[in-house]
Amino acid sequence: MKKSDFDFDLPEALIAQYAVEPRSASRLLVLQHETDRMDQQFTDLPDLLNFVDLLVLNDTRVVPARLFGVKETGGRVEVVIERILEENRVLALVGAGKTPKPGTRLLLAGELDVMVLGREGDLFNLRFESECPVLELLERYGHTPLPPYIQRHAEQADRSRYQTVYADRPGAAAAPTAGLHFDDALLEQIKARGVQTAFITLHIGAGTFQPMRVDNILDHTMHSERIEVSEAVAKQIADTRQAGGRVIAVGTTVVRALETAARETGWVTAFQGETDIFIYPGYEFKTIDAMVTNFHLPESTLLMLVCAFAGKQRVLNAYAHAVEQGYRFFSYGDAMFIGKGEAV
Repeated sequence: MKKSDFDFDLPEALIAQYAVEPRSASRLLVLQHETDRMDQQFTDLPDLLNFVDLLVLNDTRVVPARLFGVKETGGRVEVVIERILEENRVLALVGAGKTPKPGTRLLLAGELDVMVLGREGDLFNLRFESECPVLELLERYGHTPLPPYIQRHAEQADRSRYQTVYADRPGAAAAPTAGLHFDDALLEQIKARGVQTAFITLHIGAGTFQPMRVDNILDHTMHSERIEVSEAVAKQIADTRQAGGRVIAVGTTVVRALETAARETGWVTAFQGETDIFIYPGYEFKTIDAMVTNFHLPESTLLMLVCAFAGKQRVLNAYAHAVEQGYRFFSYGDAMFIGKGEAV
């Protein structure tokens, strides 16, 4: 398979630059069965759920991971923290006119002294020369790391809006965007229907926005991300299966976490560690029956995952319909609810 097999035409005007208000005011394209396609509102989601279903969400919390500054030579630099390794050491993407070498000092946010220790692939190993933990420094000096296709600077409102209402565990450089449509009132409606919820953690890295650089998708190497699936969640999934309910993933991050946790046994077990799982058409899913997801970039691994789940032509036809109907795309855009389809 070629990455061009997952290309589609998208007018730039459909790339959402701001989120709608309230959160649940987004549109929802429903692919419940093989042939149907329904244009609905996200507030209709509870009607698509059954009382024995389980909704699985990602409780990662986005940190203000973007910092601006200069190199000691004076050149401007932009840093996006990918992962906090220790209290004062991180892996990060570094944008600069010239690639900084080990030993280079950076001055970020006007007063943060940072040393470049080395490089690991596309990422740089950085040390903050401060006794204050990096997380605290980011909260004080950092900016919300909006995706590159949002063509504006982060605003104060993005601090809360580019964050799910149930975000709990800090560590992500990007939001699990399928969850951005849920507000407290909608979650209460879902709970009132008897639908259970469960939370996994996958800390999304800035690498999620890196384009695929190979033509043959089998040559692609996924970036690694940290996940945690608890024993309690594994039991909730098993109980849901036994009761005849569906396991519904909110977002591709949940899909990747659950499929990783089921890799060895075929069913979800407790897991804590790294995942670099790459899901593309031909993959046999072990854990989910439906998913909520946003509209993804052309030729992206996230679009490939959705195509693997619901069928490539079915998904691309749905995307063409979404473009025709003026749906909003990507992180601050609209959503889909997808039942499992034939993977063709």
